[in-house]
Amino acid sequence: MAATGKQQRKDVPATLAHDTDSVECGSDKGESASSIGRVFAILGAIGDSGQIGISELSQRLGMSKTTVHRVVQTLKALGYVTQEVETERYRLTIRLFALGAKALESVDLVREADVEMRRIGQLTREAVHLGAFDEDAIIYIHKIDADYGLRMQSRIGRRNPLHSTAIGKVLLAWMEPADAREVLSHVEFRKSTQKTLSSAEAVLSILPRVREQGYGEDNEEQEEGLQCIAVPVFDRFGRVIAGLSISFPTMRCGADTKSHYVALLRESGLAISTRLGYREAAAPQHAAAEPG
Repeated sequence: MAATGKQQRKDVPATLAHDTDSVECGSDKGESASSIGRVFAILGAIGDSGQIGISELSQRLGMSKTTVHRVVQTLKALGYVTQEVETERYRLTIRLFALGAKALESVDLVREADVEMRRIGQLTREAVHLGAFDEDAIIYIHKIDADYGLRMQSRIGRRNPLHSTAIGKVLLAWMEPADAREVLSHVEFRKSTQKTLSSAEAVLSILPRVREQGYGEDNEEQEEGLQCIAVPVFDRFGRVIAGLSISFPTMRCGADTKSHYVALLRESGLAISTRLGYREAAAPQHAAAEPG
């Protein structure tokens, strides 16, 4: 027997089903565009306010409380908004930051990084990675393989933990402490090796040192016998948008080698950042700490 109506898609909340059907059928494009506009207006108002209630949102945006409540509940169900228990006011979640981070897979960042990554690869013959923040993990958006045939648990598009990778520590270290703590509250601290940090407090305790010295380290915390060093990549606003790392077997890691790798990474990280519009005075300076 033929279906009498369109089955609601499982990944679309009920409050958005009408708008989705309108777009698909082409019957009410104007209303759909208006609905999308309301969603972004509400997101913007919540972002500007920090925390805000339904009544205040309604007054500020000139929308009915019913409409505001329906949209906010949809955003809450999708994870973009959360409600404070004590005040019943709403605020944005870190998920919007994560969504923006996915834009880091843009051609410009990868293209500018590729030149420097290949240079490091040629000079060291080691594996070089570019990674970005992705919710409760890092995601590799570019990679240059090692000439030595080094086998690693990494590929473009793969996610790895924040707490056990050098790139993850760099991304966390340049966040506001409260933001880093919020991100880590959603992390499952699985131990990949005996050296993996096992709590948010353990990770938070090392972040000031990472920022001070200007680079992060993974000392066999993600894979046994493998070490990584990473430096930040800044955008034109002085924000860290990615991490650049080099990975190498512990057996090839002497003090001189490590110092050389840190210097290469710093030079290339700054070169990539500069091509993206960054000027060194735009971000806090780190101390010229020697690797140790």
